[in-house]
Amino acid sequence: MPIYALGDQIPNIHESAYVHPDAVVIGSVTIGAESTIWPNAVLRGDDGEIFIGARTSIQDGTVVHTTPQHPTTVGDDCVIGHLVHLEGCRISDKAQVSSGAVVLHNVSVGSGAIVAANAVVLNNSVVPPGALAVGAPAIIKLDRARQEDIEFAAMAYVSKGKRFSASLRLIK
Repeated sequence: MPIYALGDQIPNIHESAYVHPDAVVIGSVTIGAESTIWPNAVLRGDDGEIFIGARTSIQDGTVVHTTPQHPTTVGDDCVIGHLVHLEGCRISDKAQVSSGAVVLHNVSVGSGAIVAANAVVLNNSVVPPGALAVGAPAIIKLDRARQEDIEFAAMAYVSKGKRFSASLRLIK
């Protein structure tokens, strides 16, 4: 797996995290315990810092970037779906950003909230805890997130990380 230092910016990856061999991690990136980073995901901490909490999945094709003004922080037990773009935002514990969504600068996604598939959450927006953000640009629907779905997916990816860590092998 390509893991790069950028000058004195060196990734810090917990020993129990799983980073797929086709993911790319660059610079000031911290990845917590039992988190999983999947194929073709790119975490590029060049202009600022990226923090990924424990038991969080960053799924296939996702891009996580940062800005000098705003670090990108993803909490514990989060699900970040396929082909997501996170940039200079804060995703609180037990939240989900669904496939194809874009979450931009200085956005705050509250605990237990869901950003729906293909939603675009514009700069400086707030998705309150337990809310559902849908559409492009996103509109907020209060108290519509299903916390049990997030919890199930988060634990499923912890299990997948252990399985892949133990048994993935290149055959050609």
